[in-house]
Amino acid sequence: MQADGSIAAVSNDYSVSLGQFSTAAIARAGHLATGLPLASLAGKSALARQVHALLRRLAQHGLLDYRLFSPRDAQDLVVIEPQIADYWPQRAKLSSSDTIVLSRFAYLRRRGNEMVLESPRAGALFRICDPAIAATLATLSQPQKISKLRKQMASLNPDLLGLLLDSEMLIRLDAKDRDGRAANERDRNLALWDFHDLVFHARSTEGRHANPVGGTYAHAGVIPPLPAVRPPWPGKTISLRKFATPEQPASPFATLLRARHSTRDFDDQHPVTLAELAQFLDTTARVLSEWKSGGDADGGPEVTYSSRPYPAAGSAYELELYLNVSNCEGLARGLYHYDAGGHALVAIETSTQQLQGLAMAAEFAMDASGPPQVLITIAARFGRISWKYSSIAYSLILKDTGCLIQTFYLAATDMGLDGCAIGTGNIELFARMTGLEFYVEGPVGQFALGRGRKVGGRG
Repeated sequence: MQADGSIAAVSNDYSVSLGQFSTAAIARAGHLATGLPLASLAGKSALARQVHALLRRLAQHGLLDYRLFSPRDAQDLVVIEPQIADYWPQRAKLSSSDTIVLSRFAYLRRRGNEMVLESPRAGALFRICDPAIAATLATLSQPQKISKLRKQMASLNPDLLGLLLDSEMLIRLDAKDRDGRAANERDRNLALWDFHDLVFHARSTEGRHANPVGGTYAHAGVIPPLPAVRPPWPGKTISLRKFATPEQPASPFATLLRARHSTRDFDDQHPVTLAELAQFLDTTARVLSEWKSGGDADGGPEVTYSSRPYPAAGSAYELELYLNVSNCEGLARGLYHYDAGGHALVAIETSTQQLQGLAMAAEFAMDASGPPQVLITIAARFGRISWKYSSIAYSLILKDTGCLIQTFYLAATDMGLDGCAIGTGNIELFARMTGLEFYVEGPVGQFALGRGRKVGGRG
């Protein structure tokens, strides 16, 4: 809190300016150290409005936790930790006649010495501080009527149930679904997901959790790093050196493989051109043919298939390309979807701030000096794979993504262009830009494309 009334939130080396506020608002905000009741923000006074504005700005950056507190026992019952930007606790309305059940994507686990309730669908996780609440949650594995719960559970907290329902940890059942078997299945897109696949997708990307991501070196100083090359097994060795390819490979393809490398910094004075981008997409991702076939299962429906330049599990070709164009000669800045069937780019309306956020995140992930000229987001139509495959659907999608990224590398190298695979992507930002739910179609990989500045280093 500065003398001029400005407030900043500081964490390690990162600072967020929150604006200027009155002395009274600053004094009230000081109570955040121990807890500020949300009810105190309900007034219409200038002070209440200022404090509310401050808390909303803190919430936008994920800098607030929310405590459900028991004054009688003087202890926290639950602490809500936001996992997405802009989370704000809301209590869904419940009546005595409602029937509720836990979402099949909700799970309770140990985190250190704490128990947390999580779900990839939820915008927050719930740290369970009272063992009686954990016991109540266990009973919700089966559908329960609110009126019956109130009679049986002394620990029942209606505010908590409303918060869990709003966060989609709980599901409200209708009269046709009181046995709970179809909970979540009413959304056909969610019905296609296995539990572990949706958790993996949400937790291995950015946007829907608050865990550290990327090169954090969490085990440095505790566990020594593994060597770059695995030590040989102790068995009999058969040397292959006499069969090795000479320094000058015999085929153009072998030469291309050895020339492939990652480039993180691009020459913005000489950007990639629209003609080059068209050739790159034609080489790597265009639909080559289409056909129909009867379903593999007995009596299954007819299924459409396509062929493209890279391999894909079951010929599903679930991957879609979205191009965030920052610097391409002949093509305006913006977000485009590549129509692989029509070999065309289709503009998608989105905000400049979102486009910049996507490009800046890629720049940060690559540790580059500027944004990529063209950032290709590889998204998956998840249902295209999970309609057929169980247990391995998301794994297959990631394998397909790896095949496509290698194809990108080789095509770029062959064309004299440069690129770099990016290991992270914000699925929540993509959802906001496209209007697609993160579990319907979302990022599974990214690739930076452009004309690189010639610098050292390979990867």
